[in-house]
Amino acid sequence: MESITQSPRFDEDGFLIDPESWTDALAGRLAREDEVGELSEDHWSVLRALREHYFNIQGVPAFSHVCALNNLERRCLDGLFKSPREAWRLAGLPNPGEEAKAYM
Repeated sequence: MESITQSPRFDEDGFLIDPESWTDALAGRLAREDEVGELSEDHWSVLRALREHYFNIQGVPAFSHVCALNNLERRCLDGLFKSPREAWRLAGLPNPGEEAKAYM
């Protein structure tokens, strides 16, 4: 039986509803749409670290910690993404809630 692939669904704030439906191709497409451009190895390492943290802890990490884990400068997200919120969205993670979005 052939599996039917559904298009990923996003909430009203642009966050992926089901983080399990995320793919590298989807992240690349979103990055191009958001004018981030092609994702570098540094982008990928941050996105994967965000996903790993989310699936292990179910929460938003200190973004400086994510940078440090990847041997990047403390404020690496500033140079890689438009905002930490965008990095979270490109990582295919669900809406973190109003409190977390306030400091993203």
